[in-house]
Amino acid sequence: MKAVRLSRFGEPDVLEVVQIPEPIPGDGQILVRVEAAGVNYFEALMRADRYAVTPALPLLLGVEVAGVVEAAGRGAESAIGTRVAIPLFAVGASGGYAEYVAVDAAAAVPIPDRVSSGVAVALLIQGLTALRAARRYPLAGKTVLVTAAAGGVGTLLVQLLRQMGAAKIIAAASKREKLDLALSLGADIAVNYADDRWSEAAKDATHGHGIDIVYDFVGGKIGSDCLPLLKQGGILVSGALGRITFTHLDLESMAERNQSINGFALLPLLAPDALQTDLAYLFDLSSTGALNVLIDETYSLDDVAKAHRRMESRSSQGKIILVP
Repeated sequence: MKAVRLSRFGEPDVLEVVQIPEPIPGDGQILVRVEAAGVNYFEALMRADRYAVTPALPLLLGVEVAGVVEAAGRGAESAIGTRVAIPLFAVGASGGYAEYVAVDAAAAVPIPDRVSSGVAVALLIQGLTALRAARRYPLAGKTVLVTAAAGGVGTLLVQLLRQMGAAKIIAAASKREKLDLALSLGADIAVNYADDRWSEAAKDATHGHGIDIVYDFVGGKIGSDCLPLLKQGGILVSGALGRITFTHLDLESMAERNQSINGFALLPLLAPDALQTDLAYLFDLSSTGALNVLIDETYSLDDVAKAHRRMESRSSQGKIILVP
């Protein structure tokens, strides 16, 4: 079968499409024919050796897939023929950029008929991230800011924040079309951080009261620019894995104003039972039309380098998908 292997770090062209043996499911395992695999920014960081932890090579990439169960080991035969989503990241596995994956049946989440495999994949890492971030703090009456608001996480987070009662949502992104997208998904105000005065525009949108919660998935200077926007007691939730570097951090000012920076990483929050429940909830929102899940571009495995270039271009709107 085809799979994508990373044997050396570098630009997208280092990604190799190789032939490896099709996995054989063991007891309690299922063999899934992959219909969609998700591409994530942290995988591009890993490929370039810019992730927080340097992975051991060679590595088969891909930590989220959806597809059809074609075979099963002893004890899992009842799953054959069903369509499932597999959050490989939750069980410490990878290899989803491939035609088939084998995994414990307990890790599989059934996909409703009205949810496509691509949408299901988009709701694994990015859907769970948006849901857990939105649930982290009470939102009723709050003014919130979302950076990277047109990305895979941002587009879902804007919608969930609205559904959970945020009073005012300010979306920040880098292009006019991205700002328009965020507004169409429920943001009240959009600001362009390609403009050096973007933070002033965001502050003006609060009429001087400041922002209660910032959800930052960009980091760097953008993250730093968010800090002065916080009101007394405001919170910056930083989920910019691999990029959490503040260019300026005035701890004295933050202490005086009772402000805080809270890190956000999905994996430590994933208990197996809750993961299944949360994904079923997200799938239901999508199937009923209550959550608009955006697919940006779809690529074949042979075009995986193009998919990574698209991810790194920062021009995507929604989820990038690989289709074997």
